[in-house]
Amino acid sequence: MLELYLDSANLDEIRRLAPILPLAGVTTNPTIMAAGGLGLQRLLPELAAILGPHARIHVQVIGNTVEDIVAEARQLHALPYNIVVKIPAHAAGLAAIKQVKQQGIPVLATAIYNVQQGFLAALNGADYLAPYLNRIDNLGCDGLGAVADLQTLITHYRLPTKLLVASFKNVQQVLQVLKLGVGAVTVPLDIAGQMLNAPATDAAVDKFGEDWRTAFGERRSFET
Repeated sequence: MLELYLDSANLDEIRRLAPILPLAGVTTNPTIMAAGGLGLQRLLPELAAILGPHARIHVQVIGNTVEDIVAEARQLHALPYNIVVKIPAHAAGLAAIKQVKQQGIPVLATAIYNVQQGFLAALNGADYLAPYLNRIDNLGCDGLGAVADLQTLITHYRLPTKLLVASFKNVQQVLQVLKLGVGAVTVPLDIAGQMLNAPATDAAVDKFGEDWRTAFGERRSFET
């Protein structure tokens, strides 16, 4: 089952989109939270109220040593929410993922810029891998190719992890990775808006309404 996330901590926009989109939850990172000015003590209960108690909230650690990451992961896991701990897939992060997973804590390996990073994180037990598609492209590499290779390795070795692809610049990129069979994607608010933008449908609905009112006035279908 595909998991769709919003990559945002904007409560007003999440509240607006939640009734429309089949959201599994939201993903955050320190930059997103800093931009919104919301700490976890306010953000988490608000998200639970909007999305329900079972929604998954991906929260990134701030610590940058193995010891700090593991300690922070334990504290996040102890909170009364469905939290997946995001850990960067650098050397310290990979070591921390190993330890955190031994304690049964859900983990997303984040800031993945190449195939080997993601594959090592998966072998260390990460539940999710977050390759940064568009940022990989911006480095002059093939973001879609990296996602495809990671998905192939996960499938080939039957690893119990999902790709949660991040960093999109348009809807077409989202559709391209979905065709690869990835398990999850997280989209920023502007991409979510693009996904819902259908001017031709809006025009068709306006024409349907105009034709109906010409024939039947303001009566509804069941009244005619």
